[in-house]
Amino acid sequence: MPSTILHGTVTALATVLLATTAAYADSGPGSPADTTPPVKIDAGASGLKLRSGAKLAPGRVLDIKSVVETDGGEERREDTNVNVTFALQAEVLFDKDSAELSGAANARIGAIASEVKKQHATALRIFGFTDNLGSADHGVALSKERANAVQRQLAKNLGSAAIRYEIRGYGEQYPISDNTTEDGRRKNRRVEVSFPRR
Repeated sequence: MPSTILHGTVTALATVLLATTAAYADSGPGSPADTTPPVKIDAGASGLKLRSGAKLAPGRVLDIKSVVETDGGEERREDTNVNVTFALQAEVLFDKDSAELSGAANARIGAIASEVKKQHATALRIFGFTDNLGSADHGVALSKERANAVQRQLAKNLGSAAIRYEIRGYGEQYPISDNTTEDGRRKNRRVEVSFPRR
């Protein structure tokens, strides 16, 4: 095959792959961090001590993540520059293979609602996840039902019609631990609630 035809074929294939990737609507539960500097940086400021001919690199903010988790991993809170995320293991909220909230779940969801109010959040993302046991379809359905149950309880606690909810069930997608062990599967069976920091 002549190299010009091969090059054209590779270029066309790369274009199709890029177009396919760009068209995918669901970027997953995480969102990229905003690294835009909060203030404009003046590269010509007199206080800068740059060598002659040196240039200041563009400013950016590093996305620092703080993670606090209970000893057993039942609850986890992640704080970044842009988001607050709470993750609760399914066993903390539900009975096995159930989407009905347990009595203990209400207090834990109430604590999340308090933080939502404190941050004055108006948009909440509530995502459900399962482990890789059972069928994928069942996992997606169960994780969505569980996310819906958490959203309904949060809405009761928050009592505000001004809050927008994004609810999804991802099933076994996006594991945070190893699905080959029971401890890992337990961590993967979770509901995450995230919202922007203020």
